[in-house]
Amino acid sequence: MIDIAKQIVYWRASAEEDWVVAQKLVADESIRHGLFFAHLALEKMLKAHVCRTTNALAPRIHSLTHLAEIAQLAMGSDYAKVLGEMNDFNLEGRYPEFELGVPTLAEARGYMRRSEEVYRWLVQKLAEQSAG
Repeated sequence: MIDIAKQIVYWRASAEEDWVVAQKLVADESIRHGLFFAHLALEKMLKAHVCRTTNALAPRIHSLTHLAEIAQLAMGSDYAKVLGEMNDFNLEGRYPEFELGVPTLAEARGYMRRSEEVYRWLVQKLAEQSAG
């Protein structure tokens, strides 16, 4: 039998590590890699939510918007828009035909700022669900 609580702990801890890496990479102006890791951190937090909601393993997919739907998260359109924007950095990081060009440092900082707001919200919601 699968230990869902253990899965949630794994996804959350791994997301926290990836978020730190994303911040460091963008600060070092490794923008493409930093935004890829920011996407990865969001993906992992969403997978923790999927496990909590479905009481099953998270699917092996990378779409943030699809994961948010599976997790049945009631988020505003602003947060959904951020997830959609960040999906591009997953595709660009994995598949060369999706090369988008590297955002400027200012643009990358904007993506990180918006992503951090969503990331922190996901962390808070997961904590609330765990407490409740």
